[in-house]
Amino acid sequence: MLMLISPAKKLDMEAVDLKEVSQPRLLKDAEVLIKQLKKYKMEEVKSLMHLSDNLAELNLNRYKEFSTPFTSSNAKPAARAFMGDVYVGLDAAQFNKRDFNFAQKHLRILSGLYGLLKPLDLMQAYRLEMGTKLKNKRGKNLYEFWGTQITDLINEDLKAQGDNIILNLASNEYFKSVKPKLLEGDLYTIDFKEDKNGTYKVVSFFAKKARGMFCNYVIKNKIKKVAHLKGFDYDGYTFNASLSQEKKMVFTR
Repeated sequence: MLMLISPAKKLDMEAVDLKEVSQPRLLKDAEVLIKQLKKYKMEEVKSLMHLSDNLAELNLNRYKEFSTPFTSSNAKPAARAFMGDVYVGLDAAQFNKRDFNFAQKHLRILSGLYGLLKPLDLMQAYRLEMGTKLKNKRGKNLYEFWGTQITDLINEDLKAQGDNIILNLASNEYFKSVKPKLLEGDLYTIDFKEDKNGTYKVVSFFAKKARGMFCNYVIKNKIKKVAHLKGFDYDGYTFNASLSQEKKMVFTR
């Protein structure tokens, strides 16, 4: 079972005491993007990413400071670096060694800069959303830059664990970097909806946090079978059979 989630804009790069870390497998590709971004001026970054002056300057400085090799002194494990709503729900700060070992095998983070990250992959601070229309040597945007590489790694990871279940908990923007027709496994979409006056609707803020909580549930309980996913009951959510389909699981509250 492999869970796919999106990254976050909010970061916390303060050092953490995690001895067992890993390296991004597509780091060479990330360096290609960084080399291009280092040449940009602040106004170009501001326009490309629709940022304020302060955020444009911050991220331009991040690109300029980017350097390899990644170590625990200049980088941080991805699951602890991202701090958005999904990661509040994931709550990786509370993972023990067994949890991280399980997460390393079963959780993947889609990234505009790094392609595909494992939870313990070291990363340096950045901002480069997957939907950014960054023209590059491989195409007109990041989807064309990554091509099939992200999908290829997902397939490799499925083979490594002897499993063919993929759980999509990523946003549409990020999941578009995956090629569903090339996936060598069964793809399930997981949705979370709120009861609004008798009608169930997706509320972005709650759905993001729920995606993280769902991953936490799978990791903490070491779940490997689809049927056992229906037991997710964090924060008032329960499996809704009437709204669910064969390859789409909906949880409501």
